[in-house]
Amino acid sequence: MRIVEDDLSGPQIAEFLREHVGEMRSITPLESKHALDLDALRTPEVTFWSVMDGDTVVGCGAIKRLDPAHAELKSMRTASSRKRGGVASLLLEHIIAEARRMGFIRLSLETGSADFFLPARRLYEKFGFVRCEPFADYRPDPNSVFMTRPL
Repeated sequence: MRIVEDDLSGPQIAEFLREHVGEMRSITPLESKHALDLDALRTPEVTFWSVMDGDTVVGCGAIKRLDPAHAELKSMRTASSRKRGGVASLLLEHIIAEARRMGFIRLSLETGSADFFLPARRLYEKFGFVRCEPFADYRPDPNSVFMTRPL
């Protein structure tokens, strides 16, 4: 597996992200869905990575610059066929290192509160994220869990 910075121009990553947004819409009420679509990820404040196994996308993730010291983890996804195979851990380790390299001192995220998101919350806890209050433009939401960690 290799992790590549992705300009989001390829059809494979576009389909991968369509599936991600579709799945999030099926699980989370629309007013609580914070997954970014392809256009929202193509902004200057977002850096996006794909995890490739050969020519196949098996995972993705991004960071969005909130201010010079704080970034948000976005669009973490692992292909269904590769869950529990180390893809997410490999990618999260990479993103944390890249966020440090970019000069951020805090990395935060929003994820779901439903049982479906329990494996994600456990992964983030394993990497030192702790629950926090809503940050940036988020508001308290029973469908959301907010987490952060210093870098």
